[in-house]
Amino acid sequence: MHEEARREHPLGGAPAADALGAAAHLLAGPGRRERVLHEHTSPARTGTTAAWPGWVHPALRASLEASGVSSLWEHQVRAAEAARAGRHVVVSTGTASGKSLAYLLPALTAVAEGAAEPGGPASSRATSLYLSPTKALAADQLQVVRRLAVPGVRAATYDGDVPPEERRWVRDHANHVLTNPDMLHRSLLPGHPRWQRFLRALRVVVVDECHHYRGLFGSHVANVLRRLRRLALAAGADPVFVLASATAAEPALTASRLIGVPASHIVAVTEDTARRGATRFWMWEPPLLPGTGEKGAPTRRSATAEAADLLTDLVAGGVRTVAFTRSRRGAEAVAATARRALAEVDPALPGRVAAYRSGFLPEERRELERRLRAGDLLGVASTSALELGVDVSGLDAVVVAGWPGTRSALWQRAGRAGRSGTDALAVFVAEDDPLDTYVVHHPEVVLGAPVESTVLDPGNPYVLGPHLCAAAAERPLTTDDLPLFGSAAEPVLRHLVAGGLLRRRPGGWFWTRRERAADLADLRGAGGEPVRLVEATTGRVLGTVDAGSAHHTVHPGAVYVHQGETHVVEALDEEGSVALLHREEVDHTTSARTTTDVRILAEQQRRDWGPVAVCSGAVEVTTQVTSYLRRRATTGQVLGEEPLDLPARTLRTAAVWWTVPPDLLEEAGVTAADLPGAAHAAEHAAIGLLPLVATCDRWDVGGVSTALHPDTGLPTVVVHDAAPGGAGFADRGFAAAATWLGATADLVAACECPAGCPSCVQSPKCGNGNEPLDKAGALRLLRLVLTHADDDAGAGSPSAAEAPLVVDLRDAPTDAPDALVQRAASADRD
Repeated sequence: MHEEARREHPLGGAPAADALGAAAHLLAGPGRRERVLHEHTSPARTGTTAAWPGWVHPALRASLEASGVSSLWEHQVRAAEAARAGRHVVVSTGTASGKSLAYLLPALTAVAEGAAEPGGPASSRATSLYLSPTKALAADQLQVVRRLAVPGVRAATYDGDVPPEERRWVRDHANHVLTNPDMLHRSLLPGHPRWQRFLRALRVVVVDECHHYRGLFGSHVANVLRRLRRLALAAGADPVFVLASATAAEPALTASRLIGVPASHIVAVTEDTARRGATRFWMWEPPLLPGTGEKGAPTRRSATAEAADLLTDLVAGGVRTVAFTRSRRGAEAVAATARRALAEVDPALPGRVAAYRSGFLPEERRELERRLRAGDLLGVASTSALELGVDVSGLDAVVVAGWPGTRSALWQRAGRAGRSGTDALAVFVAEDDPLDTYVVHHPEVVLGAPVESTVLDPGNPYVLGPHLCAAAAERPLTTDDLPLFGSAAEPVLRHLVAGGLLRRRPGGWFWTRRERAADLADLRGAGGEPVRLVEATTGRVLGTVDAGSAHHTVHPGAVYVHQGETHVVEALDEEGSVALLHREEVDHTTSARTTTDVRILAEQQRRDWGPVAVCSGAVEVTTQVTSYLRRRATTGQVLGEEPLDLPARTLRTAAVWWTVPPDLLEEAGVTAADLPGAAHAAEHAAIGLLPLVATCDRWDVGGVSTALHPDTGLPTVVVHDAAPGGAGFADRGFAAAATWLGATADLVAACECPAGCPSCVQSPKCGNGNEPLDKAGALRLLRLVLTHADDDAGAGSPSAAEAPLVVDLRDAPTDAPDALVQRAASADRD
């Protein structure tokens, strides 16, 4: 926190009358007002109500009215009526617009009516299933349902935190089950014979926060939902799907891709008729700190440090605030910094600030959620874990530190403030990053643009193949099942048979192995069993990290922060999925460095812009974490680089690339000596700007650039998806190449630095230490490419059915390697 802020807090330690009143005080500190590059105020909205539908169960209506819901918003009634009529529905309205009632009314009414029919509770004739991306959101929804106390509704969560004996009770007695796609995939669907009571009575399936299901994860979830529909139909049920989403582009199309029914069969409710308070939205750029970055380049004060200052001042003024960060480390740093500063104001305040993130143990998460609901916590620093709808009423302000990946995610986070209909403050604090810099200097890309279309591809053979195996293991696949999985299913099945994973018989396709077929599909792309973080001296488990990110986050020497305490990793045991740490106070952070090599396997699409070629297709990416940087925690200054000896990792994925003939480059002033730095800088900037046209974060993609690529024979810049088989992001880059590269060139040209900085062409994950980089050469290269560019209209990626099957699934594991057996042993199941 700044010294001047320590001497006198802008909010003076007194409770603020409201968030908009607090906003003026926040700018009173020296140097703050000029950091707000743009201000936008969304006016308050009165809302439009509608009459209660006559079919709503009387006890449910009475309970809602007793809790203060005297009337319904018009969009809630429209969605609930459609679901009650047997139509699939997607509700795509703003945060805090009451989407939960749109699905609770039809779901709980159906369950309560079924429980009241002859035969008694043990033979309930209607059940409903609620799916959320996180355990926390399901637990939150369970409390909502239990508070309603509708007679006959027996609600329970079913996830990895539920003990085996309770899982049996849920399976045998619950009629409103709340779970997540992971548990559905690994436990409920493989164990469907024991769930027949539930499946044959299934009337409503709720898919909450469905905009979260994008990319590789969304493609997996789409296939899980198809498997659920197949088993429900086989049991004699045909449930209605109700999907809830923050405002999203083409919600009916997204819902169609997720559940596998035509978009014309889905009712999209998109008009938000709920009451809403005014929201003041700031775009905030931290100040420049000259000469503090790599090679003496200027850097901006970190978004984490700025967010910590804002959180401190808001909490000191009694303003309930959530500060969102892009990483677990960032959440811990913001919370720790705010607690230290608040201790100088009031000794009681540090205990009212906490970090909230994934990786905590279940009991830690539940306790934090309890304190949030009770209002005990005034300030929270969180990762995306609190983005997903956990009900925290009464928040006054939200600080978003760093671009969250999509416009949809930004508005979802900003919308967490003012959830009780009060006025709110939202602040987007730009990180020292190309996209963040572009956004705060071009607010129209956020304020004047619709949210992104959700990118997912259920026909990706790397995704579809394992799910066809899982479906065949659950119930032999027949030709009648294939339309449910799309036109890509038949060619993928041929590869699975050729690889020995499935066997074709007159009755259909059968799973041939003893192992669990569900273990072939890794829904979240974690790369295997989570790595447990264990304190070496005590054996205490601090948390977990995904196996796929272990090389980057818990390599030997890595600094790991848990609840404000710093630990240093002693050893990483990948076979045992354990990292050993010891407690140590350090004043630095660590960041891994990698080397990358990309081999082009097949070109699937091509756009010829005169002599410039823009292509997309299949590639093989080999990466290796080779070292890590130690940076001073307060300034980001590089203190040193330490080597690492970790194995290389290889994946096949999708990429977009462009090539330019050398003679054309020479004519444009990009010499052979300039080319490596120019291409490298252009690659970095393009990766940073890809989220403008694709629903991704820069960490969802990677890239490489070379003056002479062995597979093209030309200077080449490659940007690839970081997920096996691809996640659709590179395809979006190909389809919107002119828009994407045009914005990239604009960013590089507008950046005020003289030779390149993190706001334009430097990358925080560059494996070459951001060398060589030539900012001026990158701008010449990008403008040369754009000189020949065609309009993006009409360019698009093929459907899964049209795309050639370039990935040979016979390369998939066919001998049940140890990793699959280990995952099976640790999986959540009955």
